[in-house]
Amino acid sequence: MHHLFTRAVSFSRLAHSLIAVSAAAFAASASAAEELTVYTYDSFVSEWGPGPALEKGFEATCQCDVKFVALEDGVSILNRLRIEGKKAKADVVLGLDTGLIEETRKEGLVQPHAVAFDALTPELKWSDKDFVPFDYGYFSFIYDSQKIKQPAQSLQELVDSSASVIYQDPRTSTPGQGMMMWMKSAYGDQAESAWKKLAQHTVTVTKGWWEAYSMFLEGDADYVLSYSTSPAYHQVAEDKTQYKAALFSEGHVMQVEVAAIAANSEKKELANRFLNFLISQEAQEIIPVTNWMLPVRKGVKLPEAFDTLIQPKSIELTPEYIAANRKAWIKEWRGAVSQ
Repeated sequence: MHHLFTRAVSFSRLAHSLIAVSAAAFAASASAAEELTVYTYDSFVSEWGPGPALEKGFEATCQCDVKFVALEDGVSILNRLRIEGKKAKADVVLGLDTGLIEETRKEGLVQPHAVAFDALTPELKWSDKDFVPFDYGYFSFIYDSQKIKQPAQSLQELVDSSASVIYQDPRTSTPGQGMMMWMKSAYGDQAESAWKKLAQHTVTVTKGWWEAYSMFLEGDADYVLSYSTSPAYHQVAEDKTQYKAALFSEGHVMQVEVAAIAANSEKKELANRFLNFLISQEAQEIIPVTNWMLPVRKGVKLPEAFDTLIQPKSIELTPEYIAANRKAWIKEWRGAVSQ
């Protein structure tokens, strides 16, 4: 366009007109780009998380503008929705898990989606009308095999040991909530006593996963609560093989991370397109090597590091059972660790 200005005044006027029209059209287009606000957790949208690549991939197809709002953890997303009520700006909530599904649904914080699950792995047996899974994994305690030569082989062995441990707060964190489910599954009515034993060698309980894992990497504890897939990150991204997940004989609690359309969103069509994108081949190839969890879609090729991960026996608690007992379990945990 600059070339036209140098040739003749008439062309210049025409060019000015074209520029003005184009600029106006561009401005109109930019202002017309529909925004999609997604509440999620902080590590998901960090520079190494899946958020940036998913945002770029979806925006290339939707003519929209994805706005992530980062909170500390999955439970924090639910708490934010509760506090904001009808003032919530979220169109999509991304990062709740199976432990929070029923509570979120009962409080009317989400609305039904229109996503088909034909492409999902049968292992998940997924059919929920409100929630769409985007990855899954198993809660595990991670240790540095250069420091720990004989890792605990059961949750009970870890609880009875003197090994220093960091885990997350079940009131604010989905891994923390997973830990609570794990303890109840392994100890039942004896969970309070087990919490007290664990408290004797717990370094700290953090609000979110990232704070806990960072402290572990800085050498603040022997074990940190994370995922069976976490060692794959160290192998692929850092070429380090010393970080391992301890395989426990009681089995490991499965976590399925989910997304849903917020109840107050008026952008249901766009939100459904985003949820469909989350389980597309493109997105499912991004998530395992950025969020370091397993893909929910069939046939996604994974790096060889995933072949070296532990294969836990799955402990699966129904969302209804968790919702019915979560408050009592938190009360039990608080009572035990505050003494």
